[in-house]
Amino acid sequence: MAASFLVRPRAFWLKQLHKWHWVSSALCLAGLLLFSVTGITLNHASWFDGQIETQQRFLRVPIDITKALHAHIEQSTHNLPYIAPLPATIEQWLNQALSIRIGARPAEFSESEIYLSLPEPGGDAWLALNLTSGELEYERTHRGWVAYLNDLHKGRHTGVAWKWFIDIFAIASLIFAITGLFLLKMHGKHRPLTWPITGAGLLIPIFLMLLLVH
Repeated sequence: MAASFLVRPRAFWLKQLHKWHWVSSALCLAGLLLFSVTGITLNHASWFDGQIETQQRFLRVPIDITKALHAHIEQSTHNLPYIAPLPATIEQWLNQALSIRIGARPAEFSESEIYLSLPEPGGDAWLALNLTSGELEYERTHRGWVAYLNDLHKGRHTGVAWKWFIDIFAIASLIFAITGLFLLKMHGKHRPLTWPITGAGLLIPIFLMLLLVH
């Protein structure tokens, strides 16, 4: 059975390669455009310096929230200072009050303050809650859409879903490249420049890495 499958006619394999090649190319199209454009913007970051926007907010935390935080710290088995996720009720209040999504990000608990770092693609944010006065300070910095797309390219502070997208995109790109290589092999005998051009595409980056990258 396996042997008969492998000796299928050339037309069968050509059809299969074309099918997988166009399916993988369709899946990769948006990702290839994104990563190609952001490859240029990352390589020439000084061309795309965006306007940095900074947002600051100061709030007074309700007494019941500060009491809940003090109780949470007292009941904790950790010695101060320590790092741990915020209690669910506190997280929900902060999400609503600041229009943010904290999720499972860990906060730094100390005797007088709770500090939470909130990095994001294309920017940064943090909040500090004074346990004595109940004052909350929140600051968010956004560096523009180019910086946002550049961080997507690097997978920086993008979360689990985007990391999965990068993995799936990488697999689809491998299928696209491998099927393309086999298609080159099947059509190469009728196109004399196929392998010289393919070889140049392989040797040029190797030459640059070995001799000019330092």
